[in-house]
Amino acid sequence: MDYTYDDIAGMIDHSLLNPSLTIDELESGCRLAAEYRVASVCILPFYLARCAELLQGTSVRPSTTVGFPHGGHTTATKLAEAEQALREGCQELDMVVNICQVRSGNWQYVQDEIGAIVRLAHDVGQKVKVIFENAYLDDEQKIRLCEICGEVRADWVKTSTGYAPSGATMEDLRLMRQHSPEHVQVKAAGGVRDLDKLLEVRAIGVTRCGASRTQEMLDECRRRVG
Repeated sequence: MDYTYDDIAGMIDHSLLNPSLTIDELESGCRLAAEYRVASVCILPFYLARCAELLQGTSVRPSTTVGFPHGGHTTATKLAEAEQALREGCQELDMVVNICQVRSGNWQYVQDEIGAIVRLAHDVGQKVKVIFENAYLDDEQKIRLCEICGEVRADWVKTSTGYAPSGATMEDLRLMRQHSPEHVQVKAAGGVRDLDKLLEVRAIGVTRCGASRTQEMLDECRRRVG
């Protein structure tokens, strides 16, 4: 066994993005994340400030989304979302690319937008994950996005929102790891539902995974590592 509990917990972004979640569920989700010592909580934007409050004094990072889930917000709107989130304690932004502009081949627009969000976050010492939504893209588009994210020094490339027709696939994760420079990490989202799958994506270089079944995966991890 080449991992510890903390190795695996440190891969998980506990996802609290389902629009049907209640306030009680958001609160209990934050507390669960703190108890299990995951990497971060990715929460609905309106509840980020409370999430940051609940996680204060823990190692768990509060995070939220930008342009979620469809990516079609204007750049100005995405920047406003990011600015508010950073003011409210966000340490990691998960931003959705403009999928229409990617599919149309308008790469300068795409690069300018991602770069603007990355600069905003990096200027205050925080990080950005760039969501591609691979279900709608071909391999050439995914590769170009990996290159752009490297050029603007995004912190992660991320497969999907979890709300498209498909999520993370092993083929996409390998492709993203292959075509992203070393300084850009890879996050899987959508479809990693148990510990064995998490270990499988870890083996190919994935460092983060969005998860809603955090408790089940980490209880199993504790059982295995003793």
